[in-house]
Amino acid sequence: MRFVKAISVACLGLMAGCVSPGPEVVARLGDNPALGGGSYSTGGGITVAADMRNYEGRTMVCGVWAKSRQQSILTKMVEPQLLGTGSVSIGSETVLRGLGFMREVAPAADYGGLAADCVVTGRAWRAGDEARAPVVRIPRQQLVNEADADGGDAGGVIVYFRADGPGAGTR
Repeated sequence: MRFVKAISVACLGLMAGCVSPGPEVVARLGDNPALGGGSYSTGGGITVAADMRNYEGRTMVCGVWAKSRQQSILTKMVEPQLLGTGSVSIGSETVLRGLGFMREVAPAADYGGLAADCVVTGRAWRAGDEARAPVVRIPRQQLVNEADADGGDAGGVIVYFRADGPGAGTR
């Protein structure tokens, strides 16, 4: 009996090491990826480029993101928060929430053809999806609040993200 338990524990340990949350896929973005993003109230911004494709009957979302090279020190390292709130939709249907899996790239005038990280979603790929344009959204949000703790404004800075389109620029 002890032997069977030991074998069972060993097998479970080996299997746990092999479990993956889903296929890790790297693919090139198409020629005309969907662009989204926005700008910070202190200057600079972020651009997200994404596209979708069929992966074994499921919808796969691939994407990259870039941040402007010149921005306030207050917005350094806010990208995980921003990307975590982002989504990709087709029409009114949200296909994926959370864009933190995407890789960072340098700001560019064109993101088509770049190597991108991808996530296979639970959504079935449907006839006609190849003709539907995905929409990348990151909601408006407050990123930094250095205002007075009492709620007053003692000269503290509040930084907002505006979802006003690609904001990383090309330089």
